[in-house]
Amino acid sequence: MTTFPEFIQQNEDRDGVRFSWNVWPSSRLEATRMVVPVASLFTPLKERPDLPPIQYEPLLCSRATCRAVLNPLCQVDYRAKLWACNFCYQRNQRGPQMPLNFLYVVDTCMEDEDLQALKESLQMSLSLLPPTALVGLITFGRMIQVHELGCEGISKSYVFRGTKDLSAKQLQEMLGLSKPTAAQANRGPQQPQVPPSNRFLQPVQKIDMNLTDLLGELQRDPWPVTQGKRPLRSLGVALSIAVGLLECTFPNTGARIMTFIGGPATQGPGMVVGDELKTPIRSWHDIEKDNAKFMKKATKHYEALANRAAANGHIIDIYACALDQTGLAEMKCCTNYTGGYMVMADSFNTSLFKQTFQRVFTKDVQGAFKMAFAGTLEIKTSREIKISGAIGPCISLNAKGPCVSENEIGTGGTCQWKICGLDPNTTLAIYFEVVNQHNAPIPQGGRGAIQYVTQYQHSSGQRRIRVTTIARNWADAQTQIQNIAASFDQEASAILMARLAVYRAESEEGPDVLRWLDRQLIRLCQKFGDYHKDDPNSFRFSETFSLYPQFMFHLRRSPFLQVFNNSPDESSYYRHHFMRQDLTQSLIMIQPILYAYSFNGPPEPVLLDSSSILPDRILLMDTFFQILIYHGETVAQWRKAGYQDMPEYENFRHLLQAPVDDAQEILHSRFPMPRYIDTEHGGSQARFLLSKVNPSQTHNNMYAWGQESGAPILTDDVSLQVFMDHLKKLAVSSAA
Repeated sequence: MTTFPEFIQQNEDRDGVRFSWNVWPSSRLEATRMVVPVASLFTPLKERPDLPPIQYEPLLCSRATCRAVLNPLCQVDYRAKLWACNFCYQRNQRGPQMPLNFLYVVDTCMEDEDLQALKESLQMSLSLLPPTALVGLITFGRMIQVHELGCEGISKSYVFRGTKDLSAKQLQEMLGLSKPTAAQANRGPQQPQVPPSNRFLQPVQKIDMNLTDLLGELQRDPWPVTQGKRPLRSLGVALSIAVGLLECTFPNTGARIMTFIGGPATQGPGMVVGDELKTPIRSWHDIEKDNAKFMKKATKHYEALANRAAANGHIIDIYACALDQTGLAEMKCCTNYTGGYMVMADSFNTSLFKQTFQRVFTKDVQGAFKMAFAGTLEIKTSREIKISGAIGPCISLNAKGPCVSENEIGTGGTCQWKICGLDPNTTLAIYFEVVNQHNAPIPQGGRGAIQYVTQYQHSSGQRRIRVTTIARNWADAQTQIQNIAASFDQEASAILMARLAVYRAESEEGPDVLRWLDRQLIRLCQKFGDYHKDDPNSFRFSETFSLYPQFMFHLRRSPFLQVFNNSPDESSYYRHHFMRQDLTQSLIMIQPILYAYSFNGPPEPVLLDSSSILPDRILLMDTFFQILIYHGETVAQWRKAGYQDMPEYENFRHLLQAPVDDAQEILHSRFPMPRYIDTEHGGSQARFLLSKVNPSQTHNNMYAWGQESGAPILTDDVSLQVFMDHLKKLAVSSAA
């Protein structure tokens, strides 16, 4: 018979869905007492080898109030390529397949070495695009240049001032862009348009050589920069022009705006810092004291651009490579609303940027990009359950319906969301509310059903629909609480609660979010723990709940909720990835994986604890954002003495090499590529490991009896043991 963990894993492999509870309480009252809401993590494009597509795109009726799908009852005119909807009698054309659109927005205010590396990466990317893909180029510094790519033997561009924003209508007139025809404009958001004549976005096969030469000739921004000043960088207007250009030419069609920035915006709309170097860019301290002069205005500018792009199904990627902050905290909505990528590195000349950028164009076994465009997610539920909202890289389509709950969580008040950019790891957290009344019992053996309908533009240009339908049993929480408790998925629940906490952290004070998280954990322990009142030693948690408090402990210490020692840009970067990754990667982010290598046996996973740091061990830590190899004190001394180079100590050379090989495997497969750190006992970068492990041994208890092993951590943070002791004490308290 299948166990619950096996059932959960089979469902995730088949449907890409993980639920917090796999048996649902049958009434609203009981559901609220469960503490963790009925919610799911859903990966729309979960990879499956046994999923053959039907070989044509879904055709929808063009009447906005109908949107019925072509079916056997429709009349089809094969000669004229028309079909008549059998619901509203609207005559529809079969839409053409659309090429992909890539618009590069390139900052030229950077060092020559950096600009050269970026140019080489962009030239490399042209060879990875399909020949029919359309490509455009906008460069910016103090001014913005929109390059015309259809010119033979001549370099032609339109120059715009970086201090004045332009509406899409103004841009259309200035660039002489042809408007979509009335028929194209009336076509619904699910059907692509015929490409209008366009001098700024051209097929790769036509302009490959010209664009390669144009990129090669790009020079650093020629405007002189006075000493003590920052270069004037008009990022806000450049991005606005990119959004407007695609809005005029390819509305409701999949497109990617790939923005490469080497520093913060310093002039015009969207500027995040002045040009005086003596004035540093805002910190968390400035934001808390309401001393971030440009932040509100800049955030408003980028939010407006993000909403415009998302409404048209266009993705905005941001590749920010600089040693200082670049304004990601203000621009985060551009990637978060549109499903775009956010990549942060020190320089465009690092392997971290180069390999991450190359992985954007990864292909599947059929040779198609692993990216999808202009997606929508619609959810339908059985009548006992309603949708509270979604948290992830999406925006609301404001589609009201009978299955929409009044209690909103995240992006709520709708049963449809737009997800402009999708890949096989993109995961949304969907929250539900049980609405069945306590006095209206569900028949024995009844099941609740949820259907996820994902529509998207495949990288081949086809429109596709992917439908995932799941069902779960109901149970009466008063008589069958054991069944509900046994169905608890602690990993999925930890991520669902963590996403909720991170979502709240964007608008609430940090300590308030931590208090809310603690209260939820205490309530869960009171509800499902086994204990005698006022006796903490009697507290027991069943196996299905045993890891959950540990996840919460590490979440409280994580960079998603703790902003200390991180800049606002770093916090935005970490939160961006946490809100879009799948369950496995999200768990690594909350509780990093630690492997130990020693002469005592093969590599083994060990506890994320200071007791695991031993002198004769090498540790490999994976935090998702960093891959760290730490050499214990004795191993570091042997390495310094050069034992690995002596033939008689070949086994030591193999020991040193083993974690490096394993690290390379992770580095080659992950997106974005993690930062690689090689350190040792006493090394400055050992702090990355020491800040993550549970401080079971600190300077306060290192001399206690029986505490000889492991490394003491110099911290005042509480350990997991102290945290659990307090949790048990509060859970069993009769005063609680």
